[in-house]
Amino acid sequence: MHIDQNMEKPIFIQIAEQLEDSIFTGIFPEETKIPSTNEISALLNINPHTVLKGMNMLVDEEIIYKKRGLGMFVKEGAVFKIRQKRQGQFYHQYVEALIEEARKLEMTKDEIIALIERGFKYEGD
Repeated sequence: MHIDQNMEKPIFIQIAEQLEDSIFTGIFPEETKIPSTNEISALLNINPHTVLKGMNMLVDEEIIYKKRGLGMFVKEGAVFKIRQKRQGQFYHQYVEALIEEARKLEMTKDEIIALIERGFKYEGD
């Protein structure tokens, strides 16, 4: 994990996003323990309450849960929830912007689809 102190994004959000990404990519599989608040705060040299605030975001999203006396664990179904969340973000961040710009350029749906297909061909599809 790495925290950018100069970034405008709050540290607790950076922690939540990095933990979420670690879960999504399989570093922390479902139903496994994640590092404790104290471990992360010592690693990053930040306040444990800041780490806890980031973890609580993931608890609220039902990505992780607390086992009393044992720590935080990745919840079953977390990867699916993260995928759904990111697909929604992808649509709002990229697809809506793509369509808006295409309309300004007076492009048709077929022209946009052709461009997307061309992009996949560059990947060796």
